[in-house]
Amino acid sequence: MLTVKALEAGYGKLKVLQGVSLTVRAGSVAALLGGNGTGKSTALKTIAGLLRPGAGEVEFDGARIDGLAAHQVVRRGLCLVPQGKDVFPRLTVDENLLMGGFVRRGDRAGLAADLERSYATFPALAERRRQHAGTLSGGEQQMLAIGRALMSRPKCLMLDEPSAALAPRMVDEVARVIEAVHRQGMTLLLVEQNVALALALAEDAYVMRDGRIALAERAERLRNTDLLRSYYLG
Repeated sequence: MLTVKALEAGYGKLKVLQGVSLTVRAGSVAALLGGNGTGKSTALKTIAGLLRPGAGEVEFDGARIDGLAAHQVVRRGLCLVPQGKDVFPRLTVDENLLMGGFVRRGDRAGLAADLERSYATFPALAERRRQHAGTLSGGEQQMLAIGRALMSRPKCLMLDEPSAALAPRMVDEVARVIEAVHRQGMTLLLVEQNVALALALAEDAYVMRDGRIALAERAERLRNTDLLRSYYLG
């Protein structure tokens, strides 16, 4: 479903991605791993259209999307949940979720149905639907960010560090939500520093190092070997 070929990108004169290539199979969960500063978030931002690539290709659902603006990428069915529990703090939970469906704003009946489906998936949010998002806990804000992305009805969801800075109980809840979304048929690309969590959720894994893919392997094999250690520790 998602194929990235020799992708290069960065910030100004700083080149971060040094020819990244990866594939996310339709209906699968792929994990993108690596230490801090290896280019994982930059890769997601470039795929999502937030950064313009200097070279390479991104193909999604059979069509080239590299060079498209972020809102055009979302319309194609590829949505990014950025790192940092990025919600609109002064809007209510309801309003945040509806903002996620902005690209479908003409479909009022569909949005209403999806809103109720979101509350079924995230029952803790249902109790707070009129509450300002900025007053939610960190874990609740992360749930809201995921729910908001799902309101665009994506075919593929990219998650950047969904468990970062969460209490262990909320990490388990995030894992439950990701598994539930995957069971509904969603394709997922997951960037996660919690390696054990990522490998428990994923089928395929890529490890980045110095802006490149240093290792591509089935997640099950990485769960059962010490192969990752050399890529993290050098």
